[in-house]
Amino acid sequence: MNEWKPPHGEAARFGKRFAAGAALLLAAGLLAGCGLFGVGGDADGGSEPAKPAAEIVRYDGPMSRAVDFVYTARKELSLTFNGMADPATMDRLLDELNKYGIRATFFLPGMRVAEEPDIAKAIAARGHEIENNTLNRLDMSKLPYEQVYSEIKLSNDAIRKRTGAVPRYVRTKSGDYTDDVRLAAAQLGMEAVVSYNINPKDREMQGAAEIGKYVERFMTRGGIINLDTDANPEVIGAIAYIARAADDIGYKLVPLRDLMKNGGERKPLERIPGWDAAKINPDYKRAQYKLVYRKDGLKDKQIALTFDDWGSDKTITKILDILAAEDVKATFFLRAKGTESNPNLARAMIEGGHDVANHSYSHPVVTTLSPEALQADIVKAHRVITEAIQQQPTMLFRPPTGVIDDATGKVVAATGYPVIAMYEVTTLDWDAKNSAADIVQGIVKQTTGGSVILLHMLDDIHTIEALPTAIEQLKKKGFTFVKMADLIGLQPQGSG
Repeated sequence: MNEWKPPHGEAARFGKRFAAGAALLLAAGLLAGCGLFGVGGDADGGSEPAKPAAEIVRYDGPMSRAVDFVYTARKELSLTFNGMADPATMDRLLDELNKYGIRATFFLPGMRVAEEPDIAKAIAARGHEIENNTLNRLDMSKLPYEQVYSEIKLSNDAIRKRTGAVPRYVRTKSGDYTDDVRLAAAQLGMEAVVSYNINPKDREMQGAAEIGKYVERFMTRGGIINLDTDANPEVIGAIAYIARAADDIGYKLVPLRDLMKNGGERKPLERIPGWDAAKINPDYKRAQYKLVYRKDGLKDKQIALTFDDWGSDKTITKILDILAAEDVKATFFLRAKGTESNPNLARAMIEGGHDVANHSYSHPVVTTLSPEALQADIVKAHRVITEAIQQQPTMLFRPPTGVIDDATGKVVAATGYPVIAMYEVTTLDWDAKNSAADIVQGIVKQTTGGSVILLHMLDDIHTIEALPTAIEQLKKKGFTFVKMADLIGLQPQGSG
């Protein structure tokens, strides 16, 4: 991202503001001398980044955490802002947040806090969280370690002195960070260097609706939304769209500290039991596999409800909410490429009591791949899913589109997935031309005791509309829902 520059003709006033801000920090006892900033009081806009007043020894301890999103299955995310606009704009923004009951996190530059502390105090007084946006919002990748340290420390000092808030997190202007930023943050006792995973690039967007709809599209559990207070006044109007989108999906916007407090640590893949249960295996020609379409011989009317592929938070959360309301446990076969970009949603399935299984990484027709490419895809999917849910997935593989042959079955089995999960009941719900009524009718007509029902969690289809009615009618017929592994008696496997 390009560094901010004063508008044409504003350079002199910017230099005066910078010098005045430095004087404020000096008067507050936060700086040892003007030499720390290289500010000589001139009004030509010339200024240098912060320099240490005393020698700073490069920190050699563990780096501070780097956080782009928070690992959690809770229905929470954070709305965060960078920079500090003029008083009128900030008042309007704070009023809009108050209107929708949103408590946000503001990453403020220390120099602006020193210049106009009343704005920062108003942010805190409204119940919002204040964190560190560095002193001058410079490109930290171009600064030596000593100056990186000073930019963070002096901003902390200014925020603490003027507002009483003690920043725990730091974010650079662009959201990018280097090892030096993480080391300096750790040396200063800060908990994390924070970026974001939902960035509508409001500097480039024209209207509030465009900004709001972008956030709605990428809204996730544990997400960190990034907006700027001083780049586009339409950000204020976007708050209404963001609030409605969160409310529609049942998500709560919380300050970053609350999100972090409720989040968990993700273990590295190699520390998760079962991460290597799927492996590349060139000795596949005599591998044994089993195709399972249904379970025969059951004394009761058990059935398995399964969902394939991937979708948005909004779609999948609504499916999970319906299943929870109906007390139904299901099996989700995940397209791991989608899981990779939103691991929290996969974890939410596990915490809802459901099983998660392998539906490939890239969703290919498996019979079109070479044995090497197919095994690589399956193993990659297994590892992505394992890391997302922080445990070994259910060892069932379902081929995309349901297409498989004998040779391909052996290749799949050799990776550690000998049970290939097919299905008996399908309604082509993936096709938006099929209405909710069509889906319900197809499910109810085809299902018998031991059936495996295939549905999809794709966006913009009618499965969500059909699901409550289908479950209700199946229950009335005496069917009970179990996970597919339980239906077929699949025994858990170890890590190999």
